[in-house]
Amino acid sequence: MNHPKSLVSALAAVCMILTASLVRAEQYATDIPPTAEAMAGDVIFVRPLGLAATILGAATFLVALPFTIPSGSVGSSAKALIGEPFQYTFTRPLGQSQAKPIEEVQR
Repeated sequence: MNHPKSLVSALAAVCMILTASLVRAEQYATDIPPTAEAMAGDVIFVRPLGLAATILGAATFLVALPFTIPSGSVGSSAKALIGEPFQYTFTRPLGQSQAKPIEEVQR
């Protein structure tokens, strides 16, 4: 009958591990040049997924437009659904896993 306690313990451990990996992601060094493998993986897998995310985000933005106009959140939804995937796909250096925030790029 200890199965619910085991499940709760396992979920707590997973949450702790995920939180630790997010902290590590914040400490990402952008001055380290990417490897050839990272660049190849970026071109073959990540960029096409980014393009698909941009297209899907644009379609979602259009569907959500009737709801975002009255609420005044057109700009923030466009940034989240189209701008960020577009930036990640097209303005990020090849092989680098993180893009600069949109505010830094627009300056």
